[in-house]
Amino acid sequence: MSVPTPRRASPPGGAQTDGETIRARYRELLGSVPPAIEDRIRVCELAGRTAALTAVEELRAALIMDNPLERKVAQLVHFGQLLVLGRPGPARLHAAAARQAGASLPELLGVAELALITGGMPAYSLGIEILAEPSDVGMP
Repeated sequence: MSVPTPRRASPPGGAQTDGETIRARYRELLGSVPPAIEDRIRVCELAGRTAALTAVEELRAALIMDNPLERKVAQLVHFGQLLVLGRPGPARLHAAAARQAGASLPELLGVAELALITGGMPAYSLGIEILAEPSDVGMP
């Protein structure tokens, strides 16, 4: 079931809404706004919980966007963690973010190889599956 888009007036003076600011961050990180994030924004706007959403997204920004690791390394780490957790959708997103930040296919494969140590063959296999897909992440 899809959540309807809320009807909101534009902010005065052309200022960005919380949702627009959040979307801009995801575009910077991933190149686009994932559907799950659009759903998150819509649900919180409809429920009048944009302050909570902003708090969650500020924490994410502090941990991801302002991380002392360079963006590529942080995204490679995130990719590996998601492989170990068995989360294919988010792993794809963070593999794409790593590629956007300059990670090579061999570097992504190295992460999948390391994921085998903590997550076993399922983590490695998920990494191979993601990297084998024709996309901007893996194979041409």
